Amino acid sequence: QVQLVESGGGLVQAGGSLRLSCAASGLTFSSYHWAWFRQVPGKDREFVAAVMWLLSSTVYADSVKGRFTISRDNAKNTVYLQMNRLKPEDTAVYYCAASMGGDLSYSSGDYPYWGQGTQVTVSS
Repeated sequence: QVQLVESGGGLVQAGGSLRLSCAASGLTFSSYHWAWFRQVPGKDREFVAAVMWLLSSTVYADSVKGRFTISRDNAKNTVYLQMNRLKPEDTAVYYCAASMGGDLSYSSGDYPYWGQGTQVTVSS
């Protein structure tokens, strides 16, 4: 079955960096769009970044553009999120998600596969 396992979350001071990883199994990794979402209690899951299946094109939410970088390693079946210059408002549970190639969606409802989430806490 499909399994997505995130790692790399933790506690960091504002201005610091973290690198999240998402290791995938049970699907053809290179055929999927890969995205990161985040969620804080009481709010909807928010799109952060995605890397597309074709040409590995990337897109970012305005709130993270210039600070976060998403990448994928098809040989390792792993997607990464490098987060720099972190802010307290980046505090959330971060989830990786996959959707079959085609049009890229920013809506969490269009992603059938999800990891369990990893907590990122940024202190001020």
